[in-house]
Amino acid sequence: MAGQSQSQSANGIQQYTYAYPRPSVTVDMVLFTFSDGELRTLLIQRAGQPYAGQWALPGGFVRMDESLEAAAERELLEETGVRDVYLEQLYTFGEPERDPRGRVITVVYFALLSADQASRMAVRGGDDAQDARWWNVYELPGLAFDHAPILDYALQRLRWKLEYTALGFLLLPAQFTLSELQSVYETVLREELDKRNFRRKILAADILEESGGYREGDHRPAKLYRFTAKAIELEQARRRFP
Repeated sequence: MAGQSQSQSANGIQQYTYAYPRPSVTVDMVLFTFSDGELRTLLIQRAGQPYAGQWALPGGFVRMDESLEAAAERELLEETGVRDVYLEQLYTFGEPERDPRGRVITVVYFALLSADQASRMAVRGGDDAQDARWWNVYELPGLAFDHAPILDYALQRLRWKLEYTALGFLLLPAQFTLSELQSVYETVLREELDKRNFRRKILAADILEESGGYREGDHRPAKLYRFTAKAIELEQARRRFP
């Protein structure tokens, strides 16, 4: 094979040396949650160079002895204290100049968390992150590397999927009103939806069922709904971000 030489090691195992430079591989994680009427994402403040003091997605370099998934879980825990999150591979970004340290390709992972899940997480900066916290995705600080377009891409993919799947169950509590569901859609899609049309379409999609409960408010009590077990099972079975 061109560009490759081979030799025998002391124990007789054949080894290969490649003449071509090899890029580094990192993982970055995009976590979204919906809380207090805001779509939020988890960011870390970098402690070291490059971009010291700037905010970025949690992430880091993949070690030689670990899988991509293991690296994503490790980096998320080390930098933010977050563990036991279902991460799904979203996309790979590899523009030649995306990292000033050299040729670095990053594999991005994605997770959606309910407000209940996010509130139970003791988010804190650790390892090479001096701080970590949730930010409104529409009020972000300047981000390091190419993390702004990475977040834009993840948000667009979320919008596409939310429009025709039951993916919203990951952002909502177990029971919710139709107004609360509409608020999630409007916030993610960034557009105002007609109340009557939204309710007609969402109920016709056959992904919701009445829970039997009611939410008390200033006006008459509002019915509580939940996603059907069938809709959730289908959403969990498919690749949410193919």
